[in-house]
Amino acid sequence: MPRVLITGGAGFIGSHYAHHALRTHPDWRVTVLDKLTYAGNPANLQDLEGNPRYRFVRGDIASRQDVERAVEGGVDLIFNFAAETHVDRSIGDPEGFIRTDIYGTYALLETARARGVKVFVQISTDEVYGSVPRGRSLETDALMPTNPYSASKAAADRLAYSYFATYGLPVFISRASNNYGPCQYPEKVIPLFVTNALEDKPLPLYGDGQNVRDWLYVTDHCEAIDVMLERGAPGEVYNIGGGNERRNLEITEHILDRLGKPRTLLRYVQDRPGHDRRYALDCSKIGRLGWAPRVVFEKGLEETIAWYAANRAWWQPIKTGEYLEYYRKHYKI
Repeated sequence: MPRVLITGGAGFIGSHYAHHALRTHPDWRVTVLDKLTYAGNPANLQDLEGNPRYRFVRGDIASRQDVERAVEGGVDLIFNFAAETHVDRSIGDPEGFIRTDIYGTYALLETARARGVKVFVQISTDEVYGSVPRGRSLETDALMPTNPYSASKAAADRLAYSYFATYGLPVFISRASNNYGPCQYPEKVIPLFVTNALEDKPLPLYGDGQNVRDWLYVTDHCEAIDVMLERGAPGEVYNIGGGNERRNLEITEHILDRLGKPRTLLRYVQDRPGHDRRYALDCSKIGRLGWAPRVVFEKGLEETIAWYAANRAWWQPIKTGEYLEYYRKHYKI
């Protein structure tokens, strides 16, 4: 029975993959390691309690001691979802991103090397390529990160590859586009705008709203990771995108219209420094392995909006205290 460690498993993508892993791999024993910082939510895993194939360990990937506790009894596969992920926070306080995203990845890689793990999956991001004015980024393109978050992810991405090249560690690297779906912490644009609209609060849109992102439904990402492992090759990078490029203004207007809210809730705010204009991925490499996104963007966004509308008890307690203080300071509204 394979022993699996999922780091950052109480966060958005990590918790979805923990559910996916236990549902689709009945022979896996899953341990989730999560520090439970502001974006790690135990409620995301509550329904797994009591599952004999599931264990939760609270700890920091940057602590070798915590990682060792999580892999007691052995480990076969490591999935590293743990990261500080919010670009805005990285601009104001980059130190935590360097520690978690880079040093934390190093600590995991060292544990993986010492214990001879069979698979190490590093979850990277399309943001490592930097802004893409035209065309789409290929896995072989230069990495040009433009903010501390994307720079820390690029460093971890290449550090993971170095353990394959130098030590022969079986490393797989995914670079996914913007994920969306239920249970995403409401500082990211879609859950922020949906929850603000539900409360008739302004939707703070950066700059002119013309920045473009490609949107990937979170369950499609989970399935792509499995395809990468089953049919891909160690040492390779795989772009994973939804093929749904949308301007931020389009997303904002759709959310308002879907919820029957007035466009007057849209509030343009000062753009953030170094805001990348466009991300876009060429996903033909993983497409040749037989993967394609299944969730149409409009349907996925409708389901996401409906989830937040029906689960106020999940997000309303989050939007208090430190969250509210940070929000007011950052957006000045």
